[in-house]
Amino acid sequence: MTELLPLMSYCLVMSATPGPNNVMLATTGANFGGRGALPLILGIQAGMFVQTMLMCVGLGSVFTAFPLAHQALRIAGSLYLVYLAWKLSGASAAGAQAAKPVSFAQAAVFQALNPKSWIKAITMASVFMPAGGNTLANALLLTLIGCVVGAPCNIMWALFGVSIRHLLTDPRKQRVFNLAMGAILLVLAVMFLR
Repeated sequence: MTELLPLMSYCLVMSATPGPNNVMLATTGANFGGRGALPLILGIQAGMFVQTMLMCVGLGSVFTAFPLAHQALRIAGSLYLVYLAWKLSGASAAGAQAAKPVSFAQAAVFQALNPKSWIKAITMASVFMPAGGNTLANALLLTLIGCVVGAPCNIMWALFGVSIRHLLTDPRKQRVFNLAMGAILLVLAVMFLR
């Protein structure tokens, strides 16, 4: 249990603090409600599951051997966050009716470009992955713990968006909210480029 506590604490901090996934969850909850956020929640967890498993079973060694690959992913992820910020800031109350929430597949694939997801998966593989024993079983245990801790955090962010939805019935207020969420993603993109 004493070995699991630091892992669970790390997963909680990485999953509950603001980041691209959580900004998208709050925005999706506010614009499309809980039902609209569900595919996003499940897609994030599926993407993180695959990403963490791959890191734990050995993909992390590729980034150690080829640091430019990690840098390229970080740049691509940051550029994608700039694109998401632009899309979010352009959303409006009228546009929300025509627009669609992020799909399961889009959310899962986004994890491959999400710098915060890479940081979480790399740290879990390098710091918390046991050196001995069955690699696959250890990787599965770490990955499942990440999902068990991360899913409620994702749900919390989506519910935050749902809870403020009634405040955004005025198109101007929704526009300000979407601009603010877009600005947060833009700041995150710049931070990940450092």
